Amino acid sequence: MSIDLPTVYEPEKVEDRIYQFWLDGDFFQGRRKLGEKTYSVVIPPPNVTGSLHMGHALNNTIQDVLVRWRRMQGFDTLWLPGTDHAGIATQNKVEEHLAEEGLSRHDLGREKFLERSWSWKEEYHARILKQLYKLGVSCDWSRERFTLDEGCSRAVREVFVSLYERGLIYRGNYMINWCTRCHTAISDIEVEHEEKPSMLAHISYPGVGWEGSIVVATTRPETMLGDTAVAVNPGDDRYRNLIGLKVLLPLMNREIPIIADEYVDPAFGSGAVKITPAHDPNDFEIGKRHDLDVIVAIGDDGLMTGEAGPYAGLDRYAARRAVLDDLKRDGFLQNIEDYTHSVGQCQRCGTEIEPFFSLQWFVRMQPLAEPAIRVVTGNRIKFVPERFTRAYLHWMENIRDWCISRQIWWGHRIPAWYCSCGEMIVAREEPSSCPACGKAELEQDPDVLDTWFSSALWPFSTLGWPEQTPDLQHYFPTSVLVTGYDIITFWVARMIFMSLDFMGDIPFSHVSVHGLVRDAQGRKMSKSLGNGVDPLEVIDQFGADTLRFTLITGQAPGSDQRFRHENVEASRNFSNKIWNASRYVLMNLEEYQPSETLPSGLERRDRWILDRYNAVVARTTELLEAYELGEAARAVYEFIWGDFCDWYIELSKLGLYGELKEVRERSRSVLCFVLERTLRLLHPFMPFISEEIWQHLPRSGDVPGLVVAPWPRFTDELVDENARLEMELVMEVIHVIRNLRQEIGLPRGSSSPVILRAPQKLQAVLKEEKPFMEKLSWAGEITLRDEAGEKPGQALSALAGAVEVYLPLQGVIDLEQECARLQKEFQDVEKERKKTLAKLDNEQFMQRAPREVVEKERRKQEEYSQKRDKLLVRLAELEKLREC
Repeated sequence: MSIDLPTVYEPEKVEDRIYQFWLDGDFFQGRRKLGEKTYSVVIPPPNVTGSLHMGHALNNTIQDVLVRWRRMQGFDTLWLPGTDHAGIATQNKVEEHLAEEGLSRHDLGREKFLERSWSWKEEYHARILKQLYKLGVSCDWSRERFTLDEGCSRAVREVFVSLYERGLIYRGNYMINWCTRCHTAISDIEVEHEEKPSMLAHISYPGVGWEGSIVVATTRPETMLGDTAVAVNPGDDRYRNLIGLKVLLPLMNREIPIIADEYVDPAFGSGAVKITPAHDPNDFEIGKRHDLDVIVAIGDDGLMTGEAGPYAGLDRYAARRAVLDDLKRDGFLQNIEDYTHSVGQCQRCGTEIEPFFSLQWFVRMQPLAEPAIRVVTGNRIKFVPERFTRAYLHWMENIRDWCISRQIWWGHRIPAWYCSCGEMIVAREEPSSCPACGKAELEQDPDVLDTWFSSALWPFSTLGWPEQTPDLQHYFPTSVLVTGYDIITFWVARMIFMSLDFMGDIPFSHVSVHGLVRDAQGRKMSKSLGNGVDPLEVIDQFGADTLRFTLITGQAPGSDQRFRHENVEASRNFSNKIWNASRYVLMNLEEYQPSETLPSGLERRDRWILDRYNAVVARTTELLEAYELGEAARAVYEFIWGDFCDWYIELSKLGLYGELKEVRERSRSVLCFVLERTLRLLHPFMPFISEEIWQHLPRSGDVPGLVVAPWPRFTDELVDENARLEMELVMEVIHVIRNLRQEIGLPRGSSSPVILRAPQKLQAVLKEEKPFMEKLSWAGEITLRDEAGEKPGQALSALAGAVEVYLPLQGVIDLEQECARLQKEFQDVEKERKKTLAKLDNEQFMQRAPREVVEKERRKQEEYSQKRDKLLVRLAELEKLREC
């Protein structure tokens, strides 16, 4: 084993080699050993629609930190990977590529189109795996799954048929959300609502057999072609005598009734509303209550149907304009007013949703939702942060039946077959003949299931269900789900109610929720803005550990984070700091033979770093237990950069380069001990660099890799409060001396005497650490005096705890020159401060200047004011010294 590290850390030469070492050692595989405590996680399967984005990088880094940490704690860990077929999204991508060839899916036919879709899946699946390898994720690749693989397909059929047999899946004509671009139904939570400016058209419907008319208001005048009634509130005195009469539907010359329904708000518009059961969900419910006809005026392609009369074949928006023109021409349009309302759009393509009357398959949700609510209110499943519990419960308590059929080809085909005799067969296996008439010519339902239907089974279908496999018995329920807050209702809720129904248990005990990764300005990353950041590009330039550490330290549970280039640079600098510190330690470990135990007779500095290391072990573990991964990473960072690198490595030089061999050996022992165990703390966050350094360290035992080394534990033996308090005092004295020297602009190489006045009880500590204080404070000789001794004259002073620190100025600086210099600096700063203040007081500047320019001037004014105040304090101090 070579203990030499290259001068510079080059991730591109390390990471692929280290990852292959982990794969070759089978370190990621779940062992499935009976009696061992398990920690299992199923990956939120990325869609096979393209490359992974920064959100995937964050999500998988969080999971990997948790899994690596638990593996090191001795858990039998399983992180089960996989990908999602992503029905509509993948089909859209394949169709886009076909369009480039001048083809549609219908030109190919279903079978050939599915062949293309499987080819797409293989290509992008391979790309996703490469990216996950590059990120360093420690998944058990031997258990990888796909939502359309044979096992998952069997589970989907079992669930569908079982729910159908229990009356929890049904088929019928109902109002659904329809995307005219994707040509399919979508569920309520796949509709994104946005407030948009629109118009409200007031239309007069003339009475039939009675004088006068009723005025209705609508934002979608084209739907009036499918009106089958006008409704008023039964308590509205204005219309009480018209209930039961009829009006003439303008443009269509169709007589429709005036009905009374409690749904109608008398305060909205005229208090009368048009009822179009085929094109509005509320109208559909009113239509069912009053047995109204359902007239479909807009087709599934967004074009007006034959029921729209002279407007048939027009696009729905063109029909809107034509209807308004004709209503105005014929005198039915009273007026149009500006109006803002919420418009539903397809989450995937942005097309405005069309409420549509259609024959679809549904899951009856109420019986499934109730137990899923109880396990969360009863704390069997906990959301982290807890505030996301409210979002989950709100959706579950107001849930509507789930439309699960999709009019696409890529996905799980609905296991229902139809016979020409009218019989429908729902079965686990394809039937050979009709049970009603015996015919063998059966046609399978052309629709596929909503992607989220198969994803809802992911925690148990991936472990082998419906068979009771050893993996299922050993690893289910899983431990935690890591997910973004944007799919709590899409996915998390559905996994919970499906697992409760089919496994009789919760799918996981914790849901760790993270936010989105936004750009530096706080905007959502998107192709349209051109502000996306490719994780692979960051990895190629800076290494996977740098990206991982940036993402982890930038996030707080449940909150969005901004991805800034300067944060990436800071993480890269941290990697270099770790590497250089490790090189220093290794250069001092030639022929060193490590021991499992620390030597006796340790110096104060050794006992201090061991106490600090021990504390960071406890703190990091505590934060990981609470899913505060960002804070845990920062705790490790602060210990490595501050305590270990900036302080202990400098302290260790006194022992390493001293004359006493036993002190040198104790220093080497502590350096190796702390570095080796600190690398264990670092490993879940930065696995590549920590493993690479660890492999070069001299060590005892037969652990083959850091990836499976035991996680450090807090131990009472390393607690040393006296060493901690004494070293904290010494470091505070050093800080104070440095600050005093900085105030008068003394460079590091310039020597200056220092006098310390301290109580008798601190004299021994200060005397013992005097060489160290002189070296690290860049001072000259430090003189110790009793607190009762005389105070030096003409000296800067400050307190370090109970120690008075004096920096004598005689022979160090010329007080007159220093006062003159500070006076000149004060005048310059005051001049600039007044300039910025004049701008901010100028009304025209404040009104005309761009906001960022105004903010810049405000920051400058604040900086000048702070500097001015400091100079005034400094000048006052020097004036006092001149008087001494």
